[in-house]
Amino acid sequence: MASELSSCKIINDGNAILTQWSDGSESRFHAIWLRDNASDGSTRDPNNGQRLITASELDINTRIQRVQLSDQGQLHIAFVGEDRSIPFEPEWLQMHRYDQKPTRPEGNEPGWLNNHIECWDRDSAVVSEISWQDASNDQSRLHHWLAAVYRYGFATMHNGPEHDGAVLDVAGLFGFVRETNYGKLFDVKTTTNPTNLAFTGLALQAHTDNPYRDPVPSLQILYCMQNSSAGGDSIVVDGFRIAHRLRADSPEYFKVLSQYCAQFEFTGDSGAYLHARKPVIELAPDGELVGIRFNNRATAAITDVPYDQMTLYYAALQRFSELADDPAMQLQFKLQPGSCFIVDNTRVLHGRTGYTGEGNRWLQGCYADKDGLLSTMTTLDPRRQITHPISG
Repeated sequence: MASELSSCKIINDGNAILTQWSDGSESRFHAIWLRDNASDGSTRDPNNGQRLITASELDINTRIQRVQLSDQGQLHIAFVGEDRSIPFEPEWLQMHRYDQKPTRPEGNEPGWLNNHIECWDRDSAVVSEISWQDASNDQSRLHHWLAAVYRYGFATMHNGPEHDGAVLDVAGLFGFVRETNYGKLFDVKTTTNPTNLAFTGLALQAHTDNPYRDPVPSLQILYCMQNSSAGGDSIVVDGFRIAHRLRADSPEYFKVLSQYCAQFEFTGDSGAYLHARKPVIELAPDGELVGIRFNNRATAAITDVPYDQMTLYYAALQRFSELADDPAMQLQFKLQPGSCFIVDNTRVLHGRTGYTGEGNRWLQGCYADKDGLLSTMTTLDPRRQITHPISG
């Protein structure tokens, strides 16, 4: 539960304010930051909340003239040179305070994750499953399922329709399809002269899809139409868990795979050449673990690693591959017609066991993006937090 704003005073000759909260904590806010985030109608559009002023229009020397806490608990701030006061919601200020040390589950160590993400292996995995009917008709259950995709990077659905293109209906529950050179959807089954090894009966090592794209499709859905062949079990592996095992067991391996870029390319289609230069383990500038790109089939010649680091790099890549193949890291299951699974393609690796030519194995897949999923997840959340107050 958010604490209430107890008091507020001007500090640093009007260049900032100091807020005190009912839980005993304090927060400082710069005047320029407050002015930039004002919610009045001349600063933000009252309909959509977007800024009406540019950064170059802000006065870097903005100062605060007075502050007042209303009986309703709203904070009103008047800036020097402006004949008005602008309201700020204490709840919004508390949500966006930046005057504090980061509270990260992994401390400041590179590879930390926000507390909404949970890593897993075979024994600790939480598989969130939903029926097509519930996903289509129960917004509360759909929200819970989408939140599981965000938290664990993986979830399943069952009892869905078995018509051609049903995978697109799943994507439509939360977002939009990312169309690629494979089309809006693609069939995963054995073909003659395949442009991709996915279209064979060979076993596929767990991997992320399309690492040669920039940006990669951040979600993938694989939907079962037929699956009577022997074998062809689906495999999923948490790439973030692999990264954390590397960091714990071989810190130099984690560092080299996050410090240097690999090269990925696709040339299997005469009408497409795709190439990307990204690390296997991707970190944000502050060290947050934000992505995994791992696909041996699509790895091109690696040229960004210095000569004296290349042997170490290959040792690290080999260890990453071994962990992806480790049964203790894998979830394995067989899809039935009308069932599907969704993975966060920036995190969770997926693959399959090999299958024979007897019987039929036909999956349909499509790509989507996390922004649609996160948007739907947030709007369906009954505890949805405010993003910014809009006032006229």
